[in-house]
Amino acid sequence: MSTTELDIDTLSVNTIRTLAMDAVERAKSGHPGTPMALAPIAHVLFTRVMRHSPRDPEWPNRDRFVLSAGHASMLLYAVLYLTGYDVSLDELKRFRQLGSPTAGHPEYGHLPGVEATTGPLGQGIATSTGLALGERMLNARFGDALVDHHTFVIAGDGDLQEGVSGEAASLAGHLGLGRLVAFYDDNHISIEGDTSLAFSEDVGARYAAYGWHVQDLGEDLGVDRIEDATRTAMEVGDRPSLIICRTHIAYGSPNKQDTHAAHGAPLGEEEVSLTKEAYGWSTEEPFFVPADALALYRKCVKRGEQAQGAWRERAEATDPEALAELERLGARHLPDVFPNEPPPRFEPAGQPALATRKTGEAVLGWAAREVPELVGGSADLAPSTLATIARGGDVAPGDYAGRNLHFGIREHAMGAVVNGLTLSGLRAYVAGFLIFSDYMKAAVRLSSLMAIPSIWVFTHDSIGLGEDGPTHQPVEQLAMLRAQPNLYVVRPAGANETTLAWRFALEQTDTPVAICLSRQALPVLRPAGVPADAIERGAYVLREGYKGEPDVTLVASGSEVGLCNQAADLLEVDGLSPRVVSMPCIERFAELEAGARDEVVPRDVPTLAVEAASPDPWYRFADDVVGMEGFGASAPARDLFPHFGFTPRNVADRAMAVRQGARA
Repeated sequence: MSTTELDIDTLSVNTIRTLAMDAVERAKSGHPGTPMALAPIAHVLFTRVMRHSPRDPEWPNRDRFVLSAGHASMLLYAVLYLTGYDVSLDELKRFRQLGSPTAGHPEYGHLPGVEATTGPLGQGIATSTGLALGERMLNARFGDALVDHHTFVIAGDGDLQEGVSGEAASLAGHLGLGRLVAFYDDNHISIEGDTSLAFSEDVGARYAAYGWHVQDLGEDLGVDRIEDATRTAMEVGDRPSLIICRTHIAYGSPNKQDTHAAHGAPLGEEEVSLTKEAYGWSTEEPFFVPADALALYRKCVKRGEQAQGAWRERAEATDPEALAELERLGARHLPDVFPNEPPPRFEPAGQPALATRKTGEAVLGWAAREVPELVGGSADLAPSTLATIARGGDVAPGDYAGRNLHFGIREHAMGAVVNGLTLSGLRAYVAGFLIFSDYMKAAVRLSSLMAIPSIWVFTHDSIGLGEDGPTHQPVEQLAMLRAQPNLYVVRPAGANETTLAWRFALEQTDTPVAICLSRQALPVLRPAGVPADAIERGAYVLREGYKGEPDVTLVASGSEVGLCNQAADLLEVDGLSPRVVSMPCIERFAELEAGARDEVVPRDVPTLAVEAASPDPWYRFADDVVGMEGFGASAPARDLFPHFGFTPRNVADRAMAVRQGARA
């Protein structure tokens, strides 16, 4: 058999397979077997089902496709090239090479048509839940004429074994996200061997119990049957759909089909040759693309232009102002007039101390009025995080017009869902205790990798939360978050810094922000003493020594800034001239030029940093740190801070020791 003897669908599917084999073989690295197995599904979605426009991949009402099984990235790269996206054959030939956009796993922002970064298993299908929820929430605002697309996702055994996918599936079923269609690549293979080594559950029954519509296609994966099942799923309006496909990894490979040897390594030149012979490709050079297959795939360009044009015509006829607003959201632009009303200011008189989580509640109300696309919620902690939009309404099954989300106790999924909401065009935040950032770490990291402005609100930010004890008291979490590239961690010292933190977060377009707030009340700093660019600069001089030039600098964030002020009082009694610096955002401060940093924290002046957390991040600016060298304890906050050395006297003594050139 030769390529000329194959029917057009088989020819086209095999083109995806051979491109995947060739790219992995040339790279001597990758996962060839899964793209070979999944090629019929991708073929059906991109050529028969999905509304997508290769020439304008960002049009708002396109259907979304997410490859949650991200290790099968060549499946996506091949179909993007074939259907006419701005992905060249040369880029497929440079698969997994330095500087190539065809990375080992799909990376959002590197190639058009990649809707989300999908490396950590489970994150892709969980993020897709957020994309599908975003579609319903935008539909509730703009109507069917502007927003009525679907989200399609391919997930494998690894995705569905990860706990995050179960949390997301449970939430998707509860909310009735009928425009979410997932394909389960049931290939029975994992890196260690057959999945029966550790996985024997009835996946379909589990998803049915979650409230999903489930179809099991077995091994009959002809393109017509896949299309019929997909369209059946798309007609189910009140439930997400799972389509189970019993695939065969390395389909057609004489010696490696259905073996784990085809999962994470090239097939080898001899096996590639034998497989191509089975496909009718035996005489063709690597990366051969039959003209008939390419012509079929390139029809997607015209079809996409027609679909996009019809949508735009309909949208403009329905509500051109709403269309402009929808496109503003897609571009991540703030409203033309921002802020319309000044952000809140807090005076010490009458309210000398406020928890920054309490301040955050008031500031969130302002932010929600200014940015109508701002939505978010907590994992069953709203009464504690105080991160509810007043009069914003709740999102509920079948009712997506609200702005407040109830994630249940599902922190893992909550983070991924919020990334999906952000990718959909909404400005989304989550709120939880800082200690539970551990649960969301993968999602927080992906928001930085994707360069999307998800907002992470973390309350109960220190041992100051008190009696719940060391299991709930964050110690290493601030250091963990600060170590992550492309993430701004803002820990406000009081009410007015909290206001600026929220404004700063809303103004970001390609950097996520973590806002870390206190449970305990903190002194309200005078508004005049907090410069408007305090967060942009990362740090500022809150209090200058009475002699003008400082002979010791105290630098802190959050609740410990007030402690430094008290220690400065003692140091002045001792005859020193201490400078107190509030540093709400270490990352922004580090981005300043060296001279600008020296104006705030002079390198030639002894410096002591103070923070009730791991001391490590502070040594880049300070000579010594009063921090947490171990875990906390269960006790009232008023007892914990003195127990761990966070007292004005101890801070003053440590500052004296630093000035004298000795480490305490």
